[in-house]
Amino acid sequence: MNQQSLHHCQVCDEWQAEGIYVLMTFICKSCERTIVQTSPDDELYQQLVERMKCRPLMKQM
Repeated sequence: MNQQSLHHCQVCDEWQAEGIYVLMTFICKSCERTIVQTSPDDELYQQLVERMKCRPLMKQM
């Protein structure tokens, strides 16, 4: 059986098998589609961009 690895989507905060990496940030296919179809003038677009910003995975000591 072929097992796909899961990746954490920075936008929807879900684990998904398919998507793209943009500057070390994983974006699932569904979120990628939403981003591409949303007008930059739309308020949702700015929210999506904010979610794509890298968040630290662990605090530095």
